[in-house]
Amino acid sequence: MSHIKACIFDLDGVIVDTAVYHFKAWKRLANELGFDFTEEDNEKLKGISRTQSLELILGWGGVSKTDEHKLELATLKNKWYVEMIDEMHPEEILPGTREFLESVRDAGYKTALGSASKNSVKILEKVNLINLFDVIVDGNEVTASKPDPQVFLEGARGLNVNPDECVVFEDAIAGVEAALAAGMKVVGIGSAETLTGADLVVSGLDKVNLETLKGL
Repeated sequence: MSHIKACIFDLDGVIVDTAVYHFKAWKRLANELGFDFTEEDNEKLKGISRTQSLELILGWGGVSKTDEHKLELATLKNKWYVEMIDEMHPEEILPGTREFLESVRDAGYKTALGSASKNSVKILEKVNLINLFDVIVDGNEVTASKPDPQVFLEGARGLNVNPDECVVFEDAIAGVEAALAAGMKVVGIGSAETLTGADLVVSGLDKVNLETLKGL
């Protein structure tokens, strides 16, 4: 019998897909610095922080900047990104997400968000999901990026449950590794070929239900 008591969700690619907005903002930044940024490049940034993402992008473009200028660039990218997510609406929630969140809460499971995003509260408010989370742990609270387990361990602590009583829903390899490092079960959202190590891989939250949790 499963002893899962809580579900912890990543944000981007699990609940909503803001990758397109990150892509547009990073591409605009790269173009202004004189080089291109592709969707393949964007995939490599899944699950890592804004600062780390900027370091990678500058490296790909062969551009060197001072720490002060890097901070300015990261802030500028975020300004463009926030302008786009300000226009988000509930229709952008990924299929099955609201229904699954409501069903697990009705069944007595606790829910937390565990995301690297510093804009998670704004996004959840825009898509009208914020009331379905007991705890939100994001890039404003944590100092270590996935695959470090800090974000998920903080989520478990906030929910007052043990790590082995949690299941994490993640779309990034770094996130799966972080959940495993935290001692939690993991449901991967995406490709089984990519998300090796996950206890189960599905294409989206529309493919899971309460029976899924009981089977973990």
